[in-house]
Amino acid sequence: MADEQDTSTVDFLYEIGLLKRYKRTGWQIAGVTDPESIADHSHRTAVVAAVIASLEGADPERAAFLALFHDTQETRVMDIPYVGKRYLKAAPNTEVTADQTAGLPEPLAEVIGSVVGEYEAKESLEARCARDADKFECLLQAVEYREQGNTHTQAWIDTSLAALKTASAKRLAEEALARGPLEWMHEARDR
Repeated sequence: MADEQDTSTVDFLYEIGLLKRYKRTGWQIAGVTDPESIADHSHRTAVVAAVIASLEGADPERAAFLALFHDTQETRVMDIPYVGKRYLKAAPNTEVTADQTAGLPEPLAEVIGSVVGEYEAKESLEARCARDADKFECLLQAVEYREQGNTHTQAWIDTSLAALKTASAKRLAEEALARGPLEWMHEARDR
C-alpha cells in the first residue's frame, strides 16, 4: 500500500505529463495548425540552456535543470499568450509551484521550489542563461514555422531577439537567423 507522499509524487508526475498534450497558444494565434507542445518547448529549452551556459562559463547542468522546470506551472495556468497577460492577473510561478508540490516529500518539494525560485529571480548566471534559452528556443521555433510557410511568426522572432541578454545567446540568434533550419542536414549529407 502506497503512502501519501508516494501518491502525491505520482500525481505530480501525471500532472507534468499534461505538458506533452498542451499546445503553445502563441503559435495557434500565429496560425500554426499543429503547434509544439509545452513539453516540446521545454525539452529544447533545456538543451539550449546547457549550450548557452557552457559558452557563458556557467554551470550547464544547472541551467538545463532550471529550464526544464521553467514552464511546469502551465499545467495549472495554461500557456497564456503575451497579449492575454495584459488582462489577467496570474499567480506568481513560485506560488503555483508551491501548490503543485504540496504533499510531495520535503526534499523533492524543496528542489523543485528552489529551481523555480532561482529561475524567476533572474539573479544567477545560470538563471539568465536559462531565460535566454527560453527566448532563443522561441526564436528557433519561429524560424522553423516560417520556413514551413507560416508568414505570421516575425513578431516572435523580433521580440525573442530583443529579449536576449547574454552575448552567447545574441551571437547564436544572429547565426540562426542567417541559416536555414535544415542546412545542417544538407551539409551532413555532403560530408
